[in-house]
Amino acid sequence: MKRTRRSLLRLLPFLSCRLSGQGMATRGVRPAPRGKPSGLPFRAKFTDVARAAGLREPVICGEVDHKTYILETIGCGAAFFDYDNDGWLDVLILSGTRLSGSSATNRLYKNNRDGTFTDVTEKAGLHRSGWASAVTVGDYNNDGFDDLFITGYGHNVLYRNNGDGTFTDVTKGAGLLHDKPRWGSGCTFLDYDRNGLLDLFIASYVDFDLQTAPKPGSESYCNWNGIPVHCGPRGLPTGTPMLYRNNGDDTFTDVSVASGVAKSTGSYMMTAVAADFDNDGWPDIYVACDSTPSFLFRNNRDGTFTETGMIRGVALSEDGNPQAGMGLGIGDYNLDGSLDILKTHFSDDTSILFRNDGRGSFDGVTEMTGLGVETRFVGWGAGMTDLDNDGLPDLLIVTGGVFPEVARQLPRYPMETPRVVFRNLGSGRFEELIDEAGPGITAPHCSRGCAFGDFDNDGDVDVLVVNLNEPPSLLRNDVTGGNHWLKVKLIGVKSNRSAIGARVTVRYGDRVQAQEVLSQASFYSVNDFRLHFGLGLAERVDLEIRWPSGTKESIAKVAADRLIVIREGEGIVRTERFGGNAQARVGDQTSVTRFRK
Repeated sequence: MKRTRRSLLRLLPFLSCRLSGQGMATRGVRPAPRGKPSGLPFRAKFTDVARAAGLREPVICGEVDHKTYILETIGCGAAFFDYDNDGWLDVLILSGTRLSGSSATNRLYKNNRDGTFTDVTEKAGLHRSGWASAVTVGDYNNDGFDDLFITGYGHNVLYRNNGDGTFTDVTKGAGLLHDKPRWGSGCTFLDYDRNGLLDLFIASYVDFDLQTAPKPGSESYCNWNGIPVHCGPRGLPTGTPMLYRNNGDDTFTDVSVASGVAKSTGSYMMTAVAADFDNDGWPDIYVACDSTPSFLFRNNRDGTFTETGMIRGVALSEDGNPQAGMGLGIGDYNLDGSLDILKTHFSDDTSILFRNDGRGSFDGVTEMTGLGVETRFVGWGAGMTDLDNDGLPDLLIVTGGVFPEVARQLPRYPMETPRVVFRNLGSGRFEELIDEAGPGITAPHCSRGCAFGDFDNDGDVDVLVVNLNEPPSLLRNDVTGGNHWLKVKLIGVKSNRSAIGARVTVRYGDRVQAQEVLSQASFYSVNDFRLHFGLGLAERVDLEIRWPSGTKESIAKVAADRLIVIREGEGIVRTERFGGNAQARVGDQTSVTRFRK
């Protein structure tokens, strides 16, 4: 039975009693019956081209055959971003290490514009070993080049993009270096006070210490189905959210207490997304929380936030239970102009789809939309994006196990599992595709973060996937058929230069779709800042941009099958038609000059 929000609020005092027992939350639900296949062709096919593209270095994260601590199993994210402003997506892959001493580094790969990448980590100054978690991208100093903030166990780090292919660690000077180690998790740039400067939200997962952490099987929360496993997150101390205001002089001020976010504790925070969920023009913050209620920080438009996850319907499952929230896909699946939420969870449970009512309150629609058929896998990174350009946003989830000890004894909980695609059928229904989406989807891996973007500039959405203890996957999407598309790149002027938080609403045929520029989504990852709209058979669109500053622009009858670049206050300043293959486009570039407000 679905509970009301009022009844869920009455459950709050009793939630703590549910936090005993196994360390990971799962509802133990059975999959819903699968309906008859629609028989409709799916025009997107994914092939893993990572090795041929040069993405060959493994992501190290703990031992392969056993995990002593939860630190070894959570994994990390990735980013598609254009660090050198040449119009082609580059790749950042985060990495962990091993307790035995074997280490790796985060890696930056430059796009060679021919389907391959070159490792430029050392040249760029980004070599860093340790336990990385999440990344957020944004131009915090408005100089025209996107910067990086990376969280992890130990110390988080802010890298300033110098605009010459290199980055500098400016964490201490920016006021973001803590006096003791923490386990940073989800993070996102946002302009919460709409002054044109990117502020920074940082979550932390658990208060963790290798010297005092309990060992597998030592406590009730260190078991899974009776098998000793690493402990947590339940039973371990929770972390604290933090918010830093950008001072406009390359420094930040901690406003966690003053803004009200620090009052929200008691949950294990993971992926963080800043977006305008209640359509009031101000960015809110949603945090997926593991095995505890998730947080929705509503922007009060006065420099403060109020945590409203429970009353807004996005803290718990549809039946009022905490779930192992990890990844977030954000988009407008039902084409009503508001942002909906897909949240991934543990095995023996469903991912959950929250439908936005347009005012920032949500209803769980997992079963009625057809997502309840899949409960086999542990879900991590996720996206709500149009994979086949038919004008309907689809769902893609990457998966992977967490307990190698369990996998050896209970084969139905393997470590390596396939990716999941739900094709949007329209009318509020999805259909899971098993083999139709190509070998890149069916291949089993132990995956965590993933990023969505068009790395080969051919007019569709590709997927970059982090796989633990093996190289990443680069899923090239090859879309056939006559569907059209449009990409929108925004440049802020009065708003922050990266246009993070900008809303683009596109009208095509009888459909309307909203998207926002997000600085983190999926699981600990960053998607292409160029918003991609599949358009189906529509050849022209009308669009409206609502900039983070609050100003609006409308542009009518924009032709499809191209990238348009829009500068705030000036309309379309550049249009680019993508060619039939990557090499044909190498010379079709536009020079970019350094820009400072």
